[in-house]
Amino acid sequence: MNHASLKMLAGAAFALMLASTPALASDNSSGDQKAAPQYPNATRKEPKLDLTDKKEQEALSKGLDAVQANNKDQATQLLQPLIDSSKSKYVQALALQGLARVHALNNDVPGGIDMLKRALDNGVMPNDTYFTLELELAQFYLINQQYQQAIDTVEKWRNEGKNDKPESHALEGEAYYRMQKYPEAIAAIKQAQSMAGAKADPRWNQLLMLAYNDSGQKDKAAEIAKQQAASAPTDPTSFHNALSLDIQMNKYDDALKLMEDGKSKGLVSSENDYVTMAKLYMNKAQDQATQDPGPDSEKAVQTLQDGMAKGVVKASAENYVLMGDAHMIGGDASAAAEAYEKAVPLASDGEPAYKAGVALVTQNENSKAKQLLQQAISKGVKHKGKAYMALAQANIGLKDKAAAATAVMEAEKDPETAAQAKKWLKDANIGG
Repeated sequence: MNHASLKMLAGAAFALMLASTPALASDNSSGDQKAAPQYPNATRKEPKLDLTDKKEQEALSKGLDAVQANNKDQATQLLQPLIDSSKSKYVQALALQGLARVHALNNDVPGGIDMLKRALDNGVMPNDTYFTLELELAQFYLINQQYQQAIDTVEKWRNEGKNDKPESHALEGEAYYRMQKYPEAIAAIKQAQSMAGAKADPRWNQLLMLAYNDSGQKDKAAEIAKQQAASAPTDPTSFHNALSLDIQMNKYDDALKLMEDGKSKGLVSSENDYVTMAKLYMNKAQDQATQDPGPDSEKAVQTLQDGMAKGVVKASAENYVLMGDAHMIGGDASAAAEAYEKAVPLASDGEPAYKAGVALVTQNENSKAKQLLQQAISKGVKHKGKAYMALAQANIGLKDKAAAATAVMEAEKDPETAAQAKKWLKDANIGG
């Protein structure tokens, strides 16, 4: 599977981490109804809060608002003095949490971890705030690739807070996945999905797909991919996930049907999409050895031409060679040579010239073939002996037996074509 196409949960965890700052404890007596506690059964005894300075409360509130607004400079200016000089441990703890997020926003996750640990060690905060920070710390560990620490922190949060959330199991699932502990990852992700029900984050499905795929259970990964694609028929990520798994499992017919359907929905849009689709048509054409490969090879050519006409597929040596290969599969050597020749000036080696020369030899265009084959050998080819044998054929077509013999003697030096060349020379009564 193309992992780059699958959005991992670290980004989701980071977004969740920054989504809300715990509300400040209020010391008013207005009689406003307080929200129900999130951790009513926690084993931790709540400490007495020590926030008494109204100015500090105002500075803290403004500082945390600045964090929420992603105003890092203002947040630092407001919160750092509170950390340095406030006599209230509660103020210090929440200011540390705020600056932890500032560090994260500046891509300094280790610094954020240090701040959160200091806030938790401080300890003077209500349970709702304390356990929210502890789960945040687990998310920081995950982002910082400290996977076992992330798992340990989640378990501590769950055991002491006596609370549970689907997101915590998803976090564990990604940590286990990153550690290549696939059975544990699968169990944790499925637990998260079971708890969340219809509200489950779709990215958890993608992570589950990866865990199945990387553990060798490609059939289960493919089943999830198909379900996703069916439930979101116009979603590019679901489409590409299903396509990738079909190709990995060598289900080329299924992959091609998926691409044809996807193209009708506008999901075939990148150069890689067009090239993949062309290759699938070529593969289908080659598999039909007893039938006519022409229609599918022509579809491969048309796919590439369509992509080029739209400006999506580059007019590169690789793509022109692919087009030439498609023509050759369909038996149109003349069109193949034309495509290969377009690749010749764009290529860094002689491969397109070699392919064009071979195609032209089959069309008895030996003079042009000879020129291209000589150019190919000069520029460098993967199979030098084969290029010389093709050059010999062109020379035979030109009735130049001496030049043909010279080319075959060069082919004899290549182990790949040595036996073939020796036989040719023996049959022609040349050499030993």
